[in-house]
Amino acid sequence: MSVGIGVIGAGVMGADHARIISSQIQGAHFAAVSDADEGRAKAVAEKHGAERHLADGAALIASDDVDAVLIASPDETHAAFVLACLGAGKPVLCEKPLAPTAAEALTLVEAEAVSGKQLIRVGFMRRFDPPYAAMRETLRGGSLGRALMVHSAHRNVSAPDWFKPENSISNSAVHEFDILRWLLDEEIVAVEAFTSKGKRGVMPNDPLMLVCETASGVLADVEVFINAAYGYDVRAELVCEEGTMELARPLAGDIRLKGQQALPFPPDWRGRFADAYRLEVQSWVDALGSNDAPGASAWDGYVASAVAEAGVKSLRSGEREEVKLAQKPGLYS
Repeated sequence: MSVGIGVIGAGVMGADHARIISSQIQGAHFAAVSDADEGRAKAVAEKHGAERHLADGAALIASDDVDAVLIASPDETHAAFVLACLGAGKPVLCEKPLAPTAAEALTLVEAEAVSGKQLIRVGFMRRFDPPYAAMRETLRGGSLGRALMVHSAHRNVSAPDWFKPENSISNSAVHEFDILRWLLDEEIVAVEAFTSKGKRGVMPNDPLMLVCETASGVLADVEVFINAAYGYDVRAELVCEEGTMELARPLAGDIRLKGQQALPFPPDWRGRFADAYRLEVQSWVDALGSNDAPGASAWDGYVASAVAEAGVKSLRSGEREEVKLAQKPGLYS
């Protein structure tokens, strides 16, 4: 039986998810799409073969032909749509963040815990990226010994007009926080932000550096450079007692031309994490109805937001800030 998936949001992310569902996912079909701009929803529906398009996301969730929902709408709409999915008893994969604030995300965690069933997954797709998965398995294998430090970088070509220094943490570095927790299998207990003099003529404090401390004392530095100009580039190196491991960098090709060699970078995340997005959605579809579904849970979404809020607080205070978490419900044990 094919699962009918409805996509809320027909922007860059929603349109790409629609493409993936309609062309690469087994056991599911692209049933419907909604967007506040119904013309945009119609264009995505026609391009990728959805049966219906709507302007109202709540109506999509209530649709009989929609069995599961993927949310890729603006951040401020996520919490309400996720809550509606819980009310309808429908599984939902929500792009990060789960909610604009940690407090709102915790409300969703609590609502899901009351239901007794994990219906929420959060779109931290790096957990499905083959290079990151290889790094995690190598660390778990024990040949490198215990983890001591992690060095990472998250670089974009340029920031949109609305982007502020705080968004470098809440919108970009939040991916680093989640993957650090997943890679090391422990919590981040404190964050400290360090600002740079900034790139001339663009957003202040870009790039910036974050230093995270984990419960066991692992240190992880995260460079976030939103206006790096040259391409989309994600890096990570794991430093352990007996050796190190660097994240493999998928390449589009090796170009040799006019006496020079070039290794191109993708212009954005869709090229770099194409495999991760496909594997994430396929794993979600395969595990629908199971509390053991792979990927980030609602609790993971809440924690990532809480760490990001500590990072933003540190950016403003100039001090090391502790990460304070609520008690974890038994549903996520």
